[in-house]
Amino acid sequence: MAVLAKIRQRSALMIVVIAFALFAFLVPSLFDKGNFGSTSKDVGSINGKDISFEDFRVKVSNVEKSQQGITATAAANRVWDQEVTIALLTSQFDKLGLRVGSKHILEILKADQNIGKNPLFLNAAGGFDEAKFKEYFKSNPEQAQFLKDREKDAELNAKYQIYGNLIKAGLYTTESEGKLKYEMESNKASFAYVAGLYSTIKDSDVKVSDDEIVAFMKKNEKKYKADETREIEYVLIEDKASPEDVAEVKAKVSALLSGSVVYNQATGKNDTLPGFKAATNVVEFVNSNSDVPYDSTYVAKKDLPAVDADKLYNLAPGEIYGPYMFGKYYCISKSLGRKVGVNAKASHILIGYEGSQTPNTKEKRTKEEAKAKAEAILAQVNSNPDSFLMLAFTASDDSSAQQGGDLGFFGPNQMVKPFNDFVFGSPIGKVGLVETPFGFHIIKVTDKQDGVRLATIAQKVDASEATSDKVFTQATKFEMDAIDKDFNKTAAAMKLTVAMPVSAKAMDESFGPLGNQRNIVRWAFEDGTDVGAIKRFEVANLGHVIAKLKKVNDEGLMAVDVVRSYVEPILKNKKKAELIKAKMTGSSLDAIAKAVRAPIQQAVDVTMDNPVLTGGVGQEPKVVGNAFALATGKLSAPIEGNTGVYVVLNKSTFKAPALKSHAAYVSKLKAQSAGDANRVVPALKDIAKIEDNRSKFQY
Repeated sequence: MAVLAKIRQRSALMIVVIAFALFAFLVPSLFDKGNFGSTSKDVGSINGKDISFEDFRVKVSNVEKSQQGITATAAANRVWDQEVTIALLTSQFDKLGLRVGSKHILEILKADQNIGKNPLFLNAAGGFDEAKFKEYFKSNPEQAQFLKDREKDAELNAKYQIYGNLIKAGLYTTESEGKLKYEMESNKASFAYVAGLYSTIKDSDVKVSDDEIVAFMKKNEKKYKADETREIEYVLIEDKASPEDVAEVKAKVSALLSGSVVYNQATGKNDTLPGFKAATNVVEFVNSNSDVPYDSTYVAKKDLPAVDADKLYNLAPGEIYGPYMFGKYYCISKSLGRKVGVNAKASHILIGYEGSQTPNTKEKRTKEEAKAKAEAILAQVNSNPDSFLMLAFTASDDSSAQQGGDLGFFGPNQMVKPFNDFVFGSPIGKVGLVETPFGFHIIKVTDKQDGVRLATIAQKVDASEATSDKVFTQATKFEMDAIDKDFNKTAAAMKLTVAMPVSAKAMDESFGPLGNQRNIVRWAFEDGTDVGAIKRFEVANLGHVIAKLKKVNDEGLMAVDVVRSYVEPILKNKKKAELIKAKMTGSSLDAIAKAVRAPIQQAVDVTMDNPVLTGGVGQEPKVVGNAFALATGKLSAPIEGNTGVYVVLNKSTFKAPALKSHAAYVSKLKAQSAGDANRVVPALKDIAKIEDNRSKFQY
């Protein structure tokens, strides 16, 4: 009956869906190849170069096939980023006239393991044979397109290598820059100062208008540029178990503890079936009554449900605990006994050798040399057990060396067999030498955990059909009412909560705390979805989301309410600075201190490289720079700093002695700028004209 009721409730909706499907069938051109009515055949353009949707679609499909689990939108985003990067770099390659020869392309191809190490292309000595490589594709013309595609990619990679080397070669640090770095670190200034801090004026005493925020953003337009976004508010009505559903499952689980009476049609009599307490075949009983199959493994206390761990772990064999809640399940558990040493904790020192599976050995050594070294370390540990930690840190080839060789707790058969057998077959404190494919291990067994075996009946607490019907009815009513009435007032009347609005870009998948809800974002950007539009979405494992398009933010400057929290303090401080400067009258530091009611403070031996003022003030480079510029005994004009307005009196300036060479400082600057070459592509994107039409297609 509940199912029939649900069908009746949703019949009107189904009629609309069927009508829409028929319309789509009759007018297929509107939906051809994922194009939602767009007349454009291009998914976008980069500096006037169009990107065909058909080519783009094929590349997205290839990414989806090659990476299991990736969504269509994520694949489209990845391909788009690649297309933009390739287009921008190719343009640079063309401008520079970069060319690569066949030999360079072949070297790039050989670097691909599928080609360079392919047995089809190797000679008798195991090396790459160019003649075999060419002959294979000559004899297999059907593979020609594969080679053509790979050569195209290889040519692009080869050009990028040349381009990257040119960029890196163009990055250099001069002797003058090294000298400046030396002086900024070594020259020192000592000065007295008065600070009129911004914090002395209440924020409420200084007002900043929206127009002032917009004007500030226009002066810094590049920094506050924003993509087109949609602001979506929503109500989530969860399809979750009601208290009645919870009580029903709890009662069912509890009833399993005792026996039950059932009618036996074969005998015509009632049979008394044993409950969980008296069941002789516990495994069969669990599998017949539980949503989770019987698990025969022994479980350490740390892996039991945290709230009930103590009681479950300390059950006597045959004793039952529950019902208790674990996640979304109501459970009852019977103890089937305890076992010692189900988990073990060990530390090891790994000595690898050439040919072993050790990823990175600290030094090259033969297997014989590795064994000799391992035996020497074992003897050292046996004579001085406390040396294990330091020896692991200094000698082990395993990544666990940083933790003194500690591997933490692990269960049986999680390690390779010789390692596993030694650890689980040895008492705590035992140290020994074991060989595995990774090398030679000096192993120390440091701890073990006992475990319990539990037979657990777990029944999931889900919303019943009756509950789901009520939730559906409530969500549909709210959707219909909110279309004609105020969204927030309607929610309040139905005792529902309107969530914080989510700001989404056209190609976003994530939808605030609800995670991947691409369908909601796509709806918000569809033609015909106007501000105020409302739509209900059924969300798997959550319930119903009733979304409202609250606001459309066009491409351009960021919205005032988005930037207010960090632009407003900047503008308020500028206004506070004017008020503080007006008070800073007087020809001496004492007079200025009295005028702003602030103490005179001292800064001793401050450098430009670390322009920090003590007393919680922090970095004030403009203030320190002005102090260096002043002659001894001279007073500065008011200086707008990061935390206030400052007046400085220079007491002394120390200039470091001249050096013949600043090579050490040049090297330091080179190290700091080593990653500057990676800024090329972002810089090219900043100045490029990029048109992105992906949101008009089915992604």
